[in-house]
Amino acid sequence: MMAAAPRTDRGRVDVAVRYLNQWAAKFGIDSDLRMAHFLGQVMHESDCLRAVEENLNYSANGLLRTFPRYFTAATAAQYAYKPAKIANRVYANRMGNGSEASGDGYRFRGRGLIQLTGRENYKAYADSPHCQGDLMSHPEWLAQFPGAMKSAMWYWQKHRLSTMADRDDVVAITRKINGGLNGIDNRKYLVGQFKKVLGV
Repeated sequence: MMAAAPRTDRGRVDVAVRYLNQWAAKFGIDSDLRMAHFLGQVMHESDCLRAVEENLNYSANGLLRTFPRYFTAATAAQYAYKPAKIANRVYANRMGNGSEASGDGYRFRGRGLIQLTGRENYKAYADSPHCQGDLMSHPEWLAQFPGAMKSAMWYWQKHRLSTMADRDDVVAITRKINGGLNGIDNRKYLVGQFKKVLGV
């Protein structure tokens, strides 16, 4: 991991690798090509293990660029630099979340190495045999290890991303994780770096 992404903090790598080695095979990440794709995507999503929780601290201009469906110039000014209010607005009434007033948007904001977002995604993981403890009462667990790693592996397996990795299809995997192709060039680069290190 350090060879493929040298700006990653060694202490974070040590923690991540412990859980990676413990569970990768159980979640079907059991070939060098699958591992290269998993790690490339995870390192992009988490900014090389730095970010395990969605950053919603947007300026007014940032809100208008990123969430144009949800903000006008007037409302963007009211919500700027208020992460909880922003999340509650943009994630309201979707992904299993309640209204803006419910607080679900911020409570179930993106967390983990592949950021799970929304009440229904948290609930699906919470109901799986892989989650231990009351995640719905403690959603912050996904921003901590081992939850950050285990939830990413669960997501990978649930969406059958190993079959796409077997086809060496970075684009298809990115669409499943991101919903679009944000950061595709960096994802391709990181997957390529891991393929080199793993000799794929």
